[in-house]
Amino acid sequence: MRRWLALLLLLASFAAEAHKPSDSYLRLNIDGAQVSGQWDIGLRDLEQAIGLDTNGDGDITWGELRARHADIAAYALARLSLSGDAKNCPLRVTGHEVDHHSDGAYEVLRFAADCGSAPAAIEIGYSLFFDFDAQHKGLLNLEYQSRIHSLVFTPERSKQSFVLGELSALRQFLSYGREGVWHIWIGYDHILFLLSLLLPAVLLRERRHWLPVARFPAAFWDVFKIVTSFTVAHSITLSLAALGVISLPSRLVESAIAASVVLAALNNLLPVVGGRRWVVAFAFGLIHGFGFASVLAELGLPRDALVLALVGFNLGVEAGQLAIVAAFLPPAYYLRASWFYQRAVLFGGSIAIVTIAMVWLLERVFDLKLITA
Repeated sequence: MRRWLALLLLLASFAAEAHKPSDSYLRLNIDGAQVSGQWDIGLRDLEQAIGLDTNGDGDITWGELRARHADIAAYALARLSLSGDAKNCPLRVTGHEVDHHSDGAYEVLRFAADCGSAPAAIEIGYSLFFDFDAQHKGLLNLEYQSRIHSLVFTPERSKQSFVLGELSALRQFLSYGREGVWHIWIGYDHILFLLSLLLPAVLLRERRHWLPVARFPAAFWDVFKIVTSFTVAHSITLSLAALGVISLPSRLVESAIAASVVLAALNNLLPVVGGRRWVVAFAFGLIHGFGFASVLAELGLPRDALVLALVGFNLGVEAGQLAIVAAFLPPAYYLRASWFYQRAVLFGGSIAIVTIAMVWLLERVFDLKLITA
């Protein structure tokens, strides 16, 4: 029992920390040889990196922030590089502001660069906070000739390049599709919700016991209904939210997503919804769509190809989701009759998911940080 508890606490610690990574928002506008930029960096992250709260009272005042402007600029720009046609474009600060995002206050660092001549290709290197936060992401919007292209920097993708003449509508579509795939793969709450619904797909509930399904098609069609329902539901709200038709508070959405994971996993331990899990997938998929939309909103939708980018991102989410299902279903079907699957995977896995999701739920509802690194 102690070993199970230790494992659950370890999983909760990892997932709670991993689910709430910091983000920064980088915007670049390229006009010939001139580059102008804006970089929104979370104050909570800067506090951890260089310290801003000089009197230690838990609040960062404008005076404390202003006193560290030079240090912030030096720290940030040392972790951002820009080159045009393999030649360095020196960065210089042009201003400091403060803005608020859904998760708190941000330093807004404005800067400019001169590449000497209009480059044909741009390479960007990004390493902000990667030395102490492997989950940090840098979300980039690059505007060139009225086209906006988006991508995400991670420790694994810290250098990325653009051939400016090839920034077409098709490239936009593929770029947003790639980010959709990436988001579902790092969206731990979305993955755990889906897995909670899929775990019983290779089993049947009869007389309070789980029994293995007799044939693969039965499991396949159960998974098909669940995945299709989830896809249709989150596509609806993703589109409505991304187009500005419906808007919900971020904290409410994130809390509801955590609650959906808890309830889906609990249903495996105390089954209430049996063969109609696709209904659960559709109902909560509507909430998950708002979560996807918040990421898409931060990436930005290009004015000239709004629908194309929206479709690309949504298809990317589906492609990433199908990859997860394809990796899950064959081994689950093969192991479905074993003690390992029914007790360790279904029962033990569902307990672990409930534990993880409860930590998320408490953190989001009460704006807490229960587990720290």
